[in-house]
Amino acid sequence: MAKAKTIFVCNECGYESAKWLGKCPACNEWNSFVEEKIQKTNDVAVAGGENKKVNKPMSLNSVEGKESFRTSTGFTELDRVLGGGIVKGSLILVGGEPGIGKSTLILQLCDKVQGDGKVLYVSGEESAEQIKIRADRLNIKNDDIMFLGETDIDNIQSNILEINPKLVIIDSIQTMYSDEITSAAGTVSQVREITARIMKICKTNNITTIIIGHVTKEGNIAGPRVLEHMVDTVLYIEGERYFAYRILRSVKNRFGSTNEVGMFEMKNEGMVEISNPSQILISEREENTPRIGCCCNYGRIKAITYRATSINKYNCIWFPKKNCEWFRWK
Repeated sequence: MAKAKTIFVCNECGYESAKWLGKCPACNEWNSFVEEKIQKTNDVAVAGGENKKVNKPMSLNSVEGKESFRTSTGFTELDRVLGGGIVKGSLILVGGEPGIGKSTLILQLCDKVQGDGKVLYVSGEESAEQIKIRADRLNIKNDDIMFLGETDIDNIQSNILEINPKLVIIDSIQTMYSDEITSAAGTVSQVREITARIMKICKTNNITTIIIGHVTKEGNIAGPRVLEHMVDTVLYIEGERYFAYRILRSVKNRFGSTNEVGMFEMKNEGMVEISNPSQILISEREENTPRIGCCCNYGRIKAITYRATSINKYNCIWFPKKNCEWFRWK
């Protein structure tokens, strides 16, 4: 029996090496290589058999690039961050820390998104009962929302092709797996393969897909960096743990600007968009107060005004501690 061939893959960036390395030469991370088996896949089976659709070149001027292909999400702030709504057939990646409100916002989007057709919510982390409890808390009663508790990409693909929904939610990409890859779910090879399969289904059938991803302790999407290159849009939900406000930031957007941010507030009824963030960020400001200044962050459409406060206190050490919240230097 021939020995199975193995390679070593970096968990941070996806760099492959024939032998184990202590330090990755691509991202300079230490102890990030894991051993994975090389398994040959049947190209005909992956491609869809002999009845594979063959695309032919066409004139670019003959393609209709109308804005009517955008669908409103029901959130004005989210539509503005996306560049005017969700583009039909696009692949969107949403990341954020645990408990930041990713699943809550996406479940509300499933209820408010416009257009005809079903919405398929695929969850590999939560059961149908848990999703139902969250839906009842958010007062969501929509017969068009279909739930599928599955982690096998083959079963997910067959259900997507059978239902042909207008929107597919994958929660989360790190829990999905493929039998063609021998490594465990969440590894670099699995995340890369699952994303490629979902992207092919999304683009071939013109189905809008939203992928929810976990983040690392550095704040990046867990998995290889190629994951962010494969999708059309990358959104991050940010916020402080002890505050109710959430910032929706676009890191990558092929259909709009990446300079826009949206602001939400987490309440009992879910994520509530804030149409005028400046009113909240500079509220209760006394006149002629020392060490307080107003700053303005200009986006492509909206300008957000916020307050910067400096608090000075006597300290016996030479280098006092500097702390900053809700402000980021670029």
